[in-house]
Amino acid sequence: MESKLVIYNTLTRQKERFEPLHAPNVGMYVCGPTVYGDPHLGHARPAITFDLVFRYLKHLGYKVRYVRNITDVGHLEHDADEGEDKIAKKARLEQLEPMEIAQYYTNRYHQYMDMLNVLRPSIEPHATGHIIEQQQLVQQILDNGFAYESNGSIYFDIEAYNKQYKYGILSGRSLENIKDASRDNLDGVGEKRNQADFALWKKAQPEHIMRWPSPWSDGFPGWHCECTAMGRKYLGEEFDIHGGGMDLIFPHHECEIAQAQASMGHPAVKYWMHNNMLTINGQKMGKSYNNFITLEQFFTGNHPLLEKAYSPMTIRFFVLSAHYRGTVDFSNEALQAAEKGYEKLMNAIVDIERIAISSQCDAETEKVVKNLRQKCYDAMNDDLATPQVISNLFEACTTINKLVDHKATICADCLKELKEVMNLFAFDILGLKADSAGSNDAREEAFGKVVDMVLDLRAKAKANKDWATSDQIRDELAAAGFEVKDTKDGVTWKLNK
Repeated sequence: MESKLVIYNTLTRQKERFEPLHAPNVGMYVCGPTVYGDPHLGHARPAITFDLVFRYLKHLGYKVRYVRNITDVGHLEHDADEGEDKIAKKARLEQLEPMEIAQYYTNRYHQYMDMLNVLRPSIEPHATGHIIEQQQLVQQILDNGFAYESNGSIYFDIEAYNKQYKYGILSGRSLENIKDASRDNLDGVGEKRNQADFALWKKAQPEHIMRWPSPWSDGFPGWHCECTAMGRKYLGEEFDIHGGGMDLIFPHHECEIAQAQASMGHPAVKYWMHNNMLTINGQKMGKSYNNFITLEQFFTGNHPLLEKAYSPMTIRFFVLSAHYRGTVDFSNEALQAAEKGYEKLMNAIVDIERIAISSQCDAETEKVVKNLRQKCYDAMNDDLATPQVISNLFEACTTINKLVDHKATICADCLKELKEVMNLFAFDILGLKADSAGSNDAREEAFGKVVDMVLDLRAKAKANKDWATSDQIRDELAAAGFEVKDTKDGVTWKLNK
């Protein structure tokens, strides 16, 4: 299978043709959420980005095993090697078991991802379910001389690693720069040989709730271990894509690369893909910054920064309206523009059903329809350029409006192609659907049937020369916001919003 898909590889800092290691099989691992709070817009972006990758690879005919983890242990405050486990801290504050917290917020995460029409991954492993695999990883790194024990904790020895390999290849940071930055961080003083070293296994302090027995101490794995261990377990020693947000490039993904190389002697991942951040006033949106807006708040409008509620599909359209590697800054204006764009696309797809078939297409319509599929594929194959896909679909929307208004003509074959392409890219690949605010759901269909029935009554009144009833129906529809047009090919209507 020859792929025309080109993706940006963070590791090589360039676009590369996507060529799987074992086509048609593709292995993809994406860092999932740390489940200690409600999902926010920052969680939505990577979920939607890699849902898009998952959908498109499957559409191209690949058999994709998509692994997205749940972090339910080991992620300490401030992403450092000291401090309290984020889930354990939440459990202590709410006087619950840590697993109650993890389960509750995992359920909430699933609930809101479903609303965003994000497909479930093939496998969703939990860090707590793979403690043995993480201990095995740590032991391999110890055996190979790239880690050391200190007071019951195991640390990765970056100096030893750097003599044989190179730490910092993903982020582009030199070891000296990493050391300099680490000197300001006093965490682990007295335990680490070097402040840049990171924890593979942490000895649990007496107050630490989440702990497991190990050859070194009762403790818990370092945050970086879980993805290396679970990626290898489910995707093999080498796999195609590892994804996540750009905020994970350093230290998380950098440490993953080092762990894989130190344990196996070779890299695990061929393509590293990273989506950019969602920001508020230029600052990353996140729980640790206390500037986040949860998805529930977006869907209800219950937040001081929100002018109104926004539907799940508006949020999805908003995310897809920007290229996944570009930053997106939150604003009500941007969300309202996304809402209008989404409605425009959904309305046009509904209106396809109202287009009259002609014996032939006019030249402009034929050109738009015959080029639409390839233009959308070209955009997707160029590093998943969703803004260009949406632009192409909007061009088709303009043509659809002309056809509905009888300002253009289309033949049966072209109409079939137009409908197929619009549905394929809007629904199957971009993953949009008609949500409760959309025009394409069952209520909209029923709504349209009622209007058509009223217009049929008007047509019968006209046929009977009952001009008074005909005019009354037209005037009352106009008063309700409907624009009714009598054309040589019949009656058309639309609702003016």
